[in-house]
Amino acid sequence: MQRQGRKRNTKNLSMAKVTNFFVALLLISSLLLAPYLSISEAADNSVPIVSGLSWTFYKTSCTKLESIIRTQLKKVFDNDIGQAAGLLRLHFHDCFVQGCDGSVLLDGSASGPGEQQAPPNLSLRAKAFEIINDLRNRVEKACGRVVSCSDIVALAARDSVYLSGGPDYGIPLGRRDGLTFATVNATLQNLPPPFANATTILSMLATKNFDPTDVVALSGGHTVGISHCTSFTTRLYPTQDPTMDKTFANNLKVICPTVNSTNTTVMDIRSPNKFDNKYYVDLMNRQGLFTSDQDLYTDSRTRGIVTSFAINETLFFEKFVVSMIKMGQLSVLTGNNGEIRANCSVRNADNKSYFASVVEELPVEEAWSDL
Repeated sequence: MQRQGRKRNTKNLSMAKVTNFFVALLLISSLLLAPYLSISEAADNSVPIVSGLSWTFYKTSCTKLESIIRTQLKKVFDNDIGQAAGLLRLHFHDCFVQGCDGSVLLDGSASGPGEQQAPPNLSLRAKAFEIINDLRNRVEKACGRVVSCSDIVALAARDSVYLSGGPDYGIPLGRRDGLTFATVNATLQNLPPPFANATTILSMLATKNFDPTDVVALSGGHTVGISHCTSFTTRLYPTQDPTMDKTFANNLKVICPTVNSTNTTVMDIRSPNKFDNKYYVDLMNRQGLFTSDQDLYTDSRTRGIVTSFAINETLFFEKFVVSMIKMGQLSVLTGNNGEIRANCSVRNADNKSYFASVVEELPVEEAWSDL
């Protein structure tokens, strides 16, 4: 009897251990999965959505919109992954100046030069503009003229992040294209220069309702892409910036032998073509390319955020998604405001081919009276 009792106790004890093991395993799994789940939750719930935008805006009018864009961009990036950084930067430069209205896509006119002619935009990739117009044409062929250029830019930026190794996330859609472009001065005033320190950047982005976490997260877009030497050579010449790692500086001097060198170099020396958190590792090792990058680690207000992102890539991805959704809603046009351009680089009012197609679709007497 005692022997049987011992067997039962031993069996119960073993069962209890197994049960406790699985409970612990489930708990650990939930803790590990929580950061990943929070990415989708942040995209859907934690960021307020501007009136007029919707997560399902094209659900009935252009059901294959996102598939069309992602499929084509995958082909583009398979040929040249560098274009991902160009499209991401295009979205930033559009939204920071006059809001996410596609105004950066517009060519200049008799009223003055467009945003593309402003100094911060001179280095935007010409290919990025071509890709956006090509995507617009593909979307119109499939769905008609129902999707704005500004929405296409936003989707292309999201897919650039995902297809280069970053997080996938939903974005609210329904933007309309702007009818005007910003002046050169307005463009300069709204895009932080590479030589800006943390105080300047925090102040500039605070006017757009971004907090320090947003600023550091959005700066993580520099984990992909290239830069021209002239954006950082003042940190090398005539004297080296003491916050820059000496070996890193010496390597940059080989690429950029003079202050006016026209060469380019990668933004992130650890994984230049992959969207990850290595940009923040660079900063902790004093290998940030711009003053605006490195000062995020130097400044006590943002140093801890940089460190947390360098340690935890999942946390960076989560915060980046939230900040991108916020940025993508800056001063958007919705409803009957703005337009849906027939050519992303030209307002419909200035587009002769657009008016020709409209005339062909109208009854003769209506076309005559309108014109």
